[in-house]
Amino acid sequence: MNQNDLITPVILSGGSGTRLWPVSTDKCPKQFLNLTGPLSMFQLTLERCRETSLFDLPIIVGGTKHADLAEQQMDEIGANVLAHILEPCARNTAPAIALAALACKDPQDLMLVMPSDHVIKNVTLFQEAVRQSISLAKARWLVTFGIEPQEAETGYGYIQQGEPLVGSENSFAAQRFVEKPNRTNAEKMLAEGGFHWNAGIFLFRADTYLEALAKQAPEMLQAAANAMEKADRDQTQIKPDEASFASAPSDSIDYAIMEKAEKVAVTPVNPGWSDVGSWDSLFEISKSDDDANVTSGDVVAVESNNNLIHADGLEITTFGVEHLIIVANGDQVMILPKGQSQNVRKIVTARKNTD
Repeated sequence: MNQNDLITPVILSGGSGTRLWPVSTDKCPKQFLNLTGPLSMFQLTLERCRETSLFDLPIIVGGTKHADLAEQQMDEIGANVLAHILEPCARNTAPAIALAALACKDPQDLMLVMPSDHVIKNVTLFQEAVRQSISLAKARWLVTFGIEPQEAETGYGYIQQGEPLVGSENSFAAQRFVEKPNRTNAEKMLAEGGFHWNAGIFLFRADTYLEALAKQAPEMLQAAANAMEKADRDQTQIKPDEASFASAPSDSIDYAIMEKAEKVAVTPVNPGWSDVGSWDSLFEISKSDDDANVTSGDVVAVESNNNLIHADGLEITTFGVEHLIIVANGDQVMILPKGQSQNVRKIVTARKNTD
């Protein structure tokens, strides 16, 4: 692959989710936490695109308030970037990706768009799926990567594959996008086959994406273009104009583009992916002890089994408990049954209402 064919990774790090509260906070959201090992998920995403025969330098798109934290974590692993775009306000993924497309060196550059807070265990398999999709992206397809469903999950959207694409090793026309289903519909899709979890990972040419925006969301494209035209630039940091960017409609790439565009492809892949979207999902991807406990920090679990126990700033000792999630961060402690971590947002809301 020559220099002109290298893919520009676009890493979206603007999220500030509360689903891993009390460890993930607005000040330090989950992508910057070392939840699965010595590196944060943001750093792991950067490491995923180190392969110099495949990738050019990445573009980071993140929030202004996390700029120093992101820069610090980039420095820790010696990661160089093409640009670090600091969103002046949150406008969802479609406008954020537009900023990155406008920052590419060449309009025909391939962009691999990835959230910064996901885990991919088999990076080689993932990179191979990306390589297999390059010809489609060059031919102006908008490629999304579908994860093989492991269960009837209701927390993800789905993509239904259509006809196989001629000249592609393992890609299909995307027949339709399905919103997060209820349990019955998820089980139906799993039984029928041909449905994949929507991981929010995309490959396309910068100009293909911008042309799709011009057709489907012209106000969004104009706002992003104005914001970049008036941006402040300091070495690799780019600060788009706030007033211009704030005028962009807030919308996800799925709603704004992928569900409406004509040439949308899906490449199935099963690389050990997780969006680590809850304490339960962190339990599923983590190594457990002989009693099926997943622990981190200063934890002693006596005659306890099948628990997730995370201690940061406190010593936690249990006796005779099972199927619990126990999380301590400084002076905040949360306890709830395993399988109920989708209710963390309710807990956060209840906490705010008592403050």
